[in-house]
Amino acid sequence: MTTPIQPGAVLGVLGGGQLGRMFAQAAARMGYRVDVFAPGGGTPAGEVASRETIADYDDLDAIEAFSRSVDVVTFEFENVPAATAEAAARHAPVRPPGALLHASQDRLREKRALMELGLPVAPFAEIAGEAQLEPALASVPPPGILKTARWGYDGHGQRRVDRIEDLAPAWRELGEGPAVLEQRIDFVAELSVVGARGQGGELALYEPTLNRHENHILDLSTSPGPFAPRVVREATEIARAVLEGFDVAGVLCVELFLLADDTLLVNEVAPRPHNSGHLTIDAHACSQFEQQVRAICGLPLGSTERVVPAAAMANLLGDLWEGGAPDWAAALAQPGARLHLYGKGEPRPGRKMGHLTVTAETVEAAEERAVAARRRSTRSGGAPVSA
Repeated sequence: MTTPIQPGAVLGVLGGGQLGRMFAQAAARMGYRVDVFAPGGGTPAGEVASRETIADYDDLDAIEAFSRSVDVVTFEFENVPAATAEAAARHAPVRPPGALLHASQDRLREKRALMELGLPVAPFAEIAGEAQLEPALASVPPPGILKTARWGYDGHGQRRVDRIEDLAPAWRELGEGPAVLEQRIDFVAELSVVGARGQGGELALYEPTLNRHENHILDLSTSPGPFAPRVVREATEIARAVLEGFDVAGVLCVELFLLADDTLLVNEVAPRPHNSGHLTIDAHACSQFEQQVRAICGLPLGSTERVVPAAAMANLLGDLWEGGAPDWAAALAQPGARLHLYGKGEPRPGRKMGHLTVTAETVEAAEERAVAARRRSTRSGGAPVSA
């Protein structure tokens, strides 16, 4: 049995964004120190960490020095180069493992890995070069979505393909690199399951959340989701299969499409805490970030029990600042509202600056109040452009 990493130890995080910030806050509450490794200083995570190491991810000497100074390494976003994770692993355990990071960085690798686990994915075709454009259209006729194989997020790196003649221009717009043509799915809902797995194989799975997106960016998550018991069971079993199939020690999120016949397709896997799981901070006995601390340190996993009847999480994008600094007093006047800001200095359209969580007696009340709180925070009182 692995000896737990006790409070007082130093936890290393690759990445300095808001997920690292909330991880560092959870770790500090439990008595751990956190060292954040990220290019550029003054990151959201670095602001609250014990230490901030500033270096590029391809500086392997800096990575090795960093990993020698910590007791375990985790990551808060998946686009850390594989060589970086390998260099860190020479001096400290990396959790979750590099195999999951490697698969999730590339849509083709991820889809193949999911299929090997027997999990359902949308029909797709690989495009390695111009010669594969015509065969891809024959395999996945429009309408479809063309996505770059790597480095896509929040709608970046993808284009709609409504007609056969749209594919070649879309592929050129995306840089003529490796890509995936996916069949456009007529889904009725988007949902996600956040789960944790300990080093002994124990599991802690949160109930599925219902997610709503605007402009490819998560806008609102609600819990509990309005799903039939069979859908809840299947969604959690899919998350279990991914956690076990990749031998994960840590936290991940599985994003899913729900079809009209109540079947599910896996959209993608995030090998880390997820935006849709932020409401666990205020609505569950143990948040996804505390679960990440527990899992990578070899501690018993916490309860995923929801401790309130219902919760809603509304993202706060940079668009809210267009009329000036938001009126947080107006937002927090909503019953059950809690504000989480990420410490980012420059608000930009589409940039995630924070989130609001509202807890309530019903999902409908939580959602209504979360949307109202966000709307009232704008100086104009109107809806933000992209949120």
